Amino acid sequence: MSLKSSNQVDTNRCELVITVAADEFENAIEKVFKRESKKITLPGFRKGKAPRAFIEKYYGEQVFYEDAINMVYPSALEEAVKEAGIRMIEDRVDFDLLESGKGKDLVFKVVVTTYPEVSIEGYRGIEVTKKSAEVTDDDVDAELARVQDRNSRMVTVEDRAAENGDTVEIDFEGFVDGEAFEGGKAENFNLELGSGQFIPGFEDQIVGHNTGDEFDVNVTFPEDYHVAELKAKPAVFKIKLHEIKAKELPEIDDDFIKDISEFDTVADYRADVKSKLETSREKQAADDVDNQLINALIEKLQGEIPEAMYQNRITQDIREFDYRLHSQGLDLRTYIQYTGMNEAALRASFKPQAERQVKLRLALEKIAELDGIVPTEEEIEAEYSKLAEAYKMEVEQVKNIIPTEDLSKDIAVEKAMGIVRDNAVVKAEEEAPAEAAEEEKSEEA
Repeated sequence: MSLKSSNQVDTNRCELVITVAADEFENAIEKVFKRESKKITLPGFRKGKAPRAFIEKYYGEQVFYEDAINMVYPSALEEAVKEAGIRMIEDRVDFDLLESGKGKDLVFKVVVTTYPEVSIEGYRGIEVTKKSAEVTDDDVDAELARVQDRNSRMVTVEDRAAENGDTVEIDFEGFVDGEAFEGGKAENFNLELGSGQFIPGFEDQIVGHNTGDEFDVNVTFPEDYHVAELKAKPAVFKIKLHEIKAKELPEIDDDFIKDISEFDTVADYRADVKSKLETSREKQAADDVDNQLINALIEKLQGEIPEAMYQNRITQDIREFDYRLHSQGLDLRTYIQYTGMNEAALRASFKPQAERQVKLRLALEKIAELDGIVPTEEEIEAEYSKLAEAYKMEVEQVKNIIPTEDLSKDIAVEKAMGIVRDNAVVKAEEEAPAEAAEEEKSEEA
């Protein structure tokens, strides 16, 4: 194979003229003949026994050309792309056969989509605001209140009327224009007052009633109600209140803490809760900083990106999504049926995420190039070992799956993000109001 010419014909589109030597093309034709001749029957010959020259004379000299071209094409294109020094991305390839024939070189032209040329400036010194990770006593109290709620129990209330937050057991039957309607009746139904489970006004009118009361609830169905014949209709519900139940919260004391944790005292448990909240908030704050940096990098990236890169990323993301669905006992087809989506709508829903991923990768690859980041052999081997441990595989198995070149690029991208982080100007959240006030003063002056 030889590359005759390489020309940029449009943004991110490159034309390659490729030659496959006559003897190489002839070898491919001969291989196709040996494979296909077994299926061919010619007059005067048993099936699969006709000589090549007779088959070519009967069907035409080019009878095996198409399959032979398909045989040599992938490797010829791969070599030509390397020789041209371009990065081709998966997209449509325009193919044009220029020359072929017995004893002649095979010459063809392709137009392929290439990686975009991008630029980025100002990736050092990006200003971001870091949220406070401070945890107050009120935060710890709120977490303990959630623990209390999870360990609460329902007790019957007999000495008062129903209140918001109670769970009531009721019978009800609804009427519109004096007629009972389908789905409007239930017995011994448990309803948490204030939950908004029923239409507006229903739960409010139960509040204040006592066990054993029978009464009417007057409501109007919303205009956007899901049952067409009930939209905006006034309704009367006949109610019988059987039981009122309220949450009984446990007292937070040392005995309670011993029951629900490995700690012996409330003080020790509070200290642990505070530590975990601080760790969680610190991670959230760091993730938020990263998101701000990523947004800034995407804004600073300059270049025309082929649509094919986004579509390829969407395909990859959907494939990974399908894999996660399988781990939950579902598949993509079932998911699409459940959600009422079609393939086009599904792909559209993945588009914003794909654009963000592609742009960030291009930005970080460019930063790695500008900063001359080249991972060392030690770093590459360490990453292979890390992956092998994570996936419980032998290092050599991982190497067979992930080419060194790809892993090296991934490491370079991570190191590039490290450069962006290390050089960012990070301001504490509480600094922002004071700074804004200074800006206002300078504007007024």
